[in-house]
Amino acid sequence: MGTNGSETTALARAQDLKDLALGCLDEMKAEETIEIDLAGKTSLADTMIITSGRSQRHVGAIADKIIQDMKDKGFGTARVEGMPACDWVLIDAGDVLVHIFRPEVRGFYNLEKMWGADRPVGRMAG
Repeated sequence: MGTNGSETTALARAQDLKDLALGCLDEMKAEETIEIDLAGKTSLADTMIITSGRSQRHVGAIADKIIQDMKDKGFGTARVEGMPACDWVLIDAGDVLVHIFRPEVRGFYNLEKMWGADRPVGRMAG
């Protein structure tokens, strides 16, 4: 029975981390955010979030906000790649991967297609 409790805790922590990242993206006005469920598809992570910033500065600001909020909320330090250039920043927080792109770079790599997800059509109401 002990494993179920720790599995539940790990799932809750992963959900909290995902909610934190999505909240930051919304607050920072990231664009065309999508979430891809990776559970059972890869051991990389359970969730991949892909979003766009309008410029290198916007991409960097979004990444900074997520990284700082993760530290402040006790999720520790995520592995981060791409920060100096800010064309594409990857935040690897274990259970959750966050890719923040400039639109042209996002279109070039097209991770959504690679992972079998559809790109959003316009902004979602909400």
